[in-house]
Amino acid sequence: MDLQALKNKYDIIGNDSALNDALETAVKFAPTGLSVLIQGESGVGKESFARIIHQYSARRQGSFFAVNCGALPRELVNSELFGHVKGSFTGASDNRKGYFEEADGGTLFLDEIAELPLESQALLLRVLQSGEYRKVGSNKVEHTDVRIVAATNVHLYEAVKRGKFREDLYFRLSAAQIRIPALRDRKSDIYLLFRKFTSDFSEVNGMCKISLRPDAIRLLEGYRWPGNIRQLQGFTQSLTAQVSVKVTPALQRIELSARELEPYMPREEGEPLPALYDGPQPSSAFNTDERQAIFKAIFDLKQEVDSLKARLDRRELPAPTAPVQEEAEWQGQEEEPEQQHIVHVPAPAHEETLSVRRNEEDLIRQALEKYHGNRKKAAEELGMSERTLYRKLPAEYRKK
Repeated sequence: MDLQALKNKYDIIGNDSALNDALETAVKFAPTGLSVLIQGESGVGKESFARIIHQYSARRQGSFFAVNCGALPRELVNSELFGHVKGSFTGASDNRKGYFEEADGGTLFLDEIAELPLESQALLLRVLQSGEYRKVGSNKVEHTDVRIVAATNVHLYEAVKRGKFREDLYFRLSAAQIRIPALRDRKSDIYLLFRKFTSDFSEVNGMCKISLRPDAIRLLEGYRWPGNIRQLQGFTQSLTAQVSVKVTPALQRIELSARELEPYMPREEGEPLPALYDGPQPSSAFNTDERQAIFKAIFDLKQEVDSLKARLDRRELPAPTAPVQEEAEWQGQEEEPEQQHIVHVPAPAHEETLSVRRNEEDLIRQALEKYHGNRKKAAEELGMSERTLYRKLPAEYRKK
């Protein structure tokens, strides 16, 4: 079996060994006809595994239906699954087929199976054992040949011990199990997924892709992602929309550091981020006030603009970049930062009249005071050369 081809076909991203084991198990179970129980947290991609089992089985020519049991109204669960006859309850104006009749000869994927009422669980067990069921309001026994692939994001045996799930149904389903790892247990796949999602989103919207520096990757991987792949995808798309710009021949990608990524990282209610940025920490003089952080960002951006202007003056323009081949670009080795990556700092959210020069001088004053007038150390703190620092010195320091 070509595992990578299987992943490409079902848009499964990752190289984690536990993920690969789960995929191999699904392919092994597929041709057996066994009912399969898929366990994993919400957002890990359980339906993709159910589709793989169906596609690699003898039922591939039959229908595949995915049913979210948690979304079915409790009073209509049996009608949805098994159908009903006209007049069986208020609103039943006609006969209706259920999923077991519609999926005859195919596969029925029952997601969130732990949400089924106990009465419906008993009826489901009978179908699994004999293929027999009755429509709501009918005494006629119907027959169906449907394979069940069930999924749950809860510990099903714990539900059995609490009396919320039938033990006999649990043992019927759990003989063939597949466990899909949570995203936090696949740390090496997190940035790969991030690159895939930003690449897809930016291509659709004509925006620059987002890449991350090593410290930002550590920050991304340190978060526990309770919503798993679904949450990471939404986060990546939102981040790209907020910090990216329209792509141009000269600007294809934007690179973020941990400091720039951290404000956008998700936070759970009442909990701090579980991962701390372990890179160089800014001095207290620059992180005590939110506005100072904005001024510093603008200052850094101005430094880059000044550098570009200097290059223009010396006629050191970069050669036009040839169009980049986009085939699975997110899977390959990223370019060196100095070739394409440009740091983009979002503009402040609220409009204020800021004197960039004045605040630039304030930052220089603070650095000089911190290092007791040592220009070399102040320049290093601000990320500029001593010559540039001297040129930008506030008036009161020029005589010192």
